[in-house]
Amino acid sequence: MAESAQNPVTQQQKIIVTNKHGEKLVGLLHDTGSGDIVILCHGFTSTKDDPIMVNLAVALESEGISSFRFDFSGNGESEGIFEYGNYQKEADDLRAVVEHFSGTSRVASVILGHSKGGDVVLLYASKYHDIRTVVNVSGRYDLKKGIGERLGKDFMEMIKKEGFLDIKNNTGGVAYRVTEESLMDRLSTDMQESCLQIGKECQ
Repeated sequence: MAESAQNPVTQQQKIIVTNKHGEKLVGLLHDTGSGDIVILCHGFTSTKDDPIMVNLAVALESEGISSFRFDFSGNGESEGIFEYGNYQKEADDLRAVVEHFSGTSRVASVILGHSKGGDVVLLYASKYHDIRTVVNVSGRYDLKKGIGERLGKDFMEMIKKEGFLDIKNNTGGVAYRVTEESLMDRLSTDMQESCLQIGKECQ
């Protein structure tokens, strides 16, 4: 279930957590021996191995703080199908990770997310109230903005016509597919309303 590797700074342990849909989420624990753990959440189309996630884990290591970086379902090594949107499901993935560590001798005391991961940690804090420190690094406040830059100016017309829109990568292959349902998942996610639901004890 878990594999261990040793590096010069700290012990790294591969850990698999099952989400509520039965999908296996793969993560890497940077174990410095501290009781508290910082959970690191990657951004859109990214993974736990993104340099930002790795550098954050290394920076925390240097301060003697353990961290856990993992792939959301449908990303990286984790099971599941990648979907555009998927904000609430990723918040539930994060819930599975937090609950995993609550069943051990450790405590997930901080959740930190970058870009889309920043939105996910805020959504988590608005729904569950068990983490006191939440760090949003460059998460988008208005999810209705920035879509056209990524999908093209006629994205809504194309999706209404075809039922989906395939986004190409640099080699001309399909990087990911945007369906009307997944687009509405993003458009219906209200970050302002969610942030208002976060308890005052959270910082």
